[in-house]
Amino acid sequence: MIESLSQTSGDLARHVLFVTTPALWPGWPFLPIVRRDRGADELGVLFDAFGVCGRTGLSATVFRCNLFDLPPTLDQLFALPRETFDTGDELIRAGWRVD
Repeated sequence: MIESLSQTSGDLARHVLFVTTPALWPGWPFLPIVRRDRGADELGVLFDAFGVCGRTGLSATVFRCNLFDLPPTLDQLFALPRETFDTGDELIRAGWRVD
């Protein structure tokens, strides 16, 4: 993947810090994220599943939906299309950014 020259390592480190630290999320337990590619925006949210319900394995999972169109239940949230990564760093390398 080709990174923009305007993205410094400090910018990317800030995104990694935010996606891996739910205590920093202004809209906890959700963090809106976006992936921009050739003018198209893909919207997603991170969800602090461990902090809310003790569920592990979802800390670097992008649920593919708009923050303002979240389903009303956890079961419906977990049923959404999603993209799961091993780490927050991998999520950022895939092009996702804090929105």
